Amino acid sequence: MTFSRVNASPATATATRVAPSPISGLCVICIDGCPGYCEVGRSALRGREVIYPQPFGKVTAGAEKDYPVDFSHFNIQGSCVGAVGIEADPDKAVFAAVDLSTEIGAEGRKIKMKVPFFTGALGSTEIARVNWEGAAIAVAICGAVLVCGENVCGMDPAAEFKNGKVMRSPELERRVKLYQAWYDGHGALLVQANVEDTRLGVAEYAVEKLGVEGIEIKWGQGAKDIGGEVKLPTLERAQQLKNRGYIVHPDPDNHYVQEAYRLGGITEFERHSRLGMVDKETFLKEVERLKKIGAKYVTLKTGAYKASDLARAVKFASEAKIDLLTVDGAGGGTGMSPWRMMNEWGIPTVYIESLLYKFLKRLDEKGEFIPSCAIAGGIALEDHIFKAIALGAPYIDAVCMGRATLTAAMVGKTQGQLMQETYGKRSREYREALLRTFIGAEQLEEKLGDDFEKVPPAAVGIYTYYDRLATGLRQLMAGARKFALNYLDRSDLMALTREAAEVSGIPYVMEADMEEAERILG
Repeated sequence: MTFSRVNASPATATATRVAPSPISGLCVICIDGCPGYCEVGRSALRGREVIYPQPFGKVTAGAEKDYPVDFSHFNIQGSCVGAVGIEADPDKAVFAAVDLSTEIGAEGRKIKMKVPFFTGALGSTEIARVNWEGAAIAVAICGAVLVCGENVCGMDPAAEFKNGKVMRSPELERRVKLYQAWYDGHGALLVQANVEDTRLGVAEYAVEKLGVEGIEIKWGQGAKDIGGEVKLPTLERAQQLKNRGYIVHPDPDNHYVQEAYRLGGITEFERHSRLGMVDKETFLKEVERLKKIGAKYVTLKTGAYKASDLARAVKFASEAKIDLLTVDGAGGGTGMSPWRMMNEWGIPTVYIESLLYKFLKRLDEKGEFIPSCAIAGGIALEDHIFKAIALGAPYIDAVCMGRATLTAAMVGKTQGQLMQETYGKRSREYREALLRTFIGAEQLEEKLGDDFEKVPPAAVGIYTYYDRLATGLRQLMAGARKFALNYLDRSDLMALTREAAEVSGIPYVMEADMEEAERILG
């Protein structure tokens, strides 16, 4: 049984001419004269360009690999008895009464959120840049955390540097001010810092000049095992990024590369970030350094690395007493990851969360500090959120979503553009179309009053999507008779397969709750 397609995918705009071999993915009959539809054939023409999802800057991509165990292999335990967190009264225990609020952060510096989901790592990719306005406004209104991803200052064409340090970045400034303008006291804005960001002094600039409260140390993510990449469309842009210290391929200063670019053989360049080299002493010192420059919150984002690296993340986060540890499982998505890497490396979300639970429980039993934790990796709908929080309970305080939020933003933006083209932006017909198209628009207008006119359709789309998530999550929690988030636990889940039970420690469906059933039967 295979779990992913090989040698052809919509993500790389490739296909096979006839049915493929299940092992190689090559057509069963590969014929001389084929122009090259598959990844191998396409790679004979465009080489390394075919490594990445296409077209860059216009898409986000998520792994198509069908992992043996995912959240669909669990079901939620429902009940018809009682209520936890509210009076067991049918007139009071209604799903609208479920409390979804949560907190993250160490004692004395808690970040309060209205909902247990937030948006992470919208960094230097073009698709993140053009959709930032909608995300920043909507997430701030919804009272959640928003993470500005890596390399934003380094990628900013108008950024100013002195002695290798960023002095001004109009792009980061734009992003921060958008969130701050709509911030209502719930949530927070975090700015990521990878190797290049640290070298360029991004944390100092963000905290001291822009008033950013939190810095997220970036070890990696679930979609790729290397540093961040983006495509660069011109030779001049490639040279600019190389001069700022980034790794750029092919070398834009090479004479032969410049000639190939002039002839059209090379149409784009790749900017790569460096691999981080993690060790305990350096990490602890960096956390302390960030606190000294004024960061109120220090968090860590780690990827789907091997179990010993997850153990490092848990142990180091505990010793440093950081405010949030976000663990990103394989199978999620991004705007620019090597396609085969996204599918074929790393520990998938359910597996890595099951390990995370074991590691945190072990530290907890020893009385060590347990940081707030979030799980990420392909989470998009309310049942994913419920299962992710319950599977790691009591240690998971929220889930992190990136690609799903961008999807809502892009759909909202597209619908808004169609309405503007039809009615004009300031017309009465446009407003009516907005209220007719987005079911959350009327609620948002009532909430914001005259400020509603300042909200772009992308933000209305995210707000409407988040409202759906909140409503659906409340319904699932009410069905489980849990009326506040902190009451969710592992007993709210049952595994549908023996393998899912073995991986997670969640009881198999035919064994779950049987002790109570036997007691009732006498």
